[in-house]
Amino acid sequence: MAASHRWKSALRKVPCPPLCAVLACASLLLCLVPASALAQQQSTGPESRGSSLPEALLPKTADTDGSANVSGTVLDVSGASIAGAEVSLMHKGTELHSMLSGVSGEFNFTKLPAGSYVVIVNAKDFALFTSAEFVVAAEQTYDVPNVSLSVATESTEMTVHPDEFIAAEQIRAAEKQRLVGIIPNFYTSYIYDTAPLTVKQKFAMAARGTFDPVSMVGVGVGAAIEQAMDTYPAYGQGAEGYAKRFGAKFADGRSSDFLTHAVFPSLFHQDPRYYYQGSSTIKSRLMHAVGSAFITRSDSGLTQPNYSYLLGDLSSAALSNLYYPQANRGVNLVFTNAAIGLAGRVAGNILREFSKRATTNAPGESDQPSRFSFGLSH
Repeated sequence: MAASHRWKSALRKVPCPPLCAVLACASLLLCLVPASALAQQQSTGPESRGSSLPEALLPKTADTDGSANVSGTVLDVSGASIAGAEVSLMHKGTELHSMLSGVSGEFNFTKLPAGSYVVIVNAKDFALFTSAEFVVAAEQTYDVPNVSLSVATESTEMTVHPDEFIAAEQIRAAEKQRLVGIIPNFYTSYIYDTAPLTVKQKFAMAARGTFDPVSMVGVGVGAAIEQAMDTYPAYGQGAEGYAKRFGAKFADGRSSDFLTHAVFPSLFHQDPRYYYQGSSTIKSRLMHAVGSAFITRSDSGLTQPNYSYLLGDLSSAALSNLYYPQANRGVNLVFTNAAIGLAGRVAGNILREFSKRATTNAPGESDQPSRFSFGLSH
């Protein structure tokens, strides 16, 4: 019931863009138009619009119309106040506000949304101070404890890396993850605070996963099973029948991967990765895994209906009308393949949630590159 409530709540909060309805209708029309008519039509792709793509290098800022406050006093190790220190308030690795401490070392950030924050203090001749991450509730004033600066013993500098650089490092780490050392597990993120992927990174990651040699082996095995069961008899038997089944399975998988992991995530600015929960009860983790097929996060960290999975699987299934045997085409094929695709997403998420120990190169708590850990260097 809780998962259902969150799903309904997300739907109320985030109106479905008009593009969803257009794309869904276009997908269904594919199954109603005869294949011969479709073949005669000239295929033209929509012109990409630069303004619709996520701008990874622009800073993300939270809604500042809130009721929480964060305050504190900058002191040195002797307890004396430090005036004029630069105090920065960080939210998810991005600077939200910055101010100078007052004559008594005081600082106060007001009208903040509830959430988690980090305070960074930089003052001349003092070592950089970084607070522990803390959570502030609505209408709460949080006093940052122990803002004490020590005298710098060596040169300290602050380097802020663009999100694209951080995301590239996280992708490189994820592409080493394999279940039992063989099966790609690239789309599982073991940290919550990841940098958003650019459009280029989404397509590159989709290509890396879908054309992995192990994925090709999976296509061959699936085609062999269909051959043995004589699925889609019009394909026939023998080498020719196997080749047709292999081609259909290959097209199914590649179109599904690119639509759900790259095309629609780019259009809707959604994150195609699965976020590992790990803790809590088995029931909670199971609900999280199943719910992730229907609810996802946007590139800016908001919770949204998973348009990318739902429309991606439906569109991929509609495209199958172009190459499956004539006798098997139609509405039934579209919805059958879409249901199979969605069920596969759910099963895959459950496997990701409970297979960390069997995944090689899965990071521990301290060695996974996080967005914030790349944000500062000393």
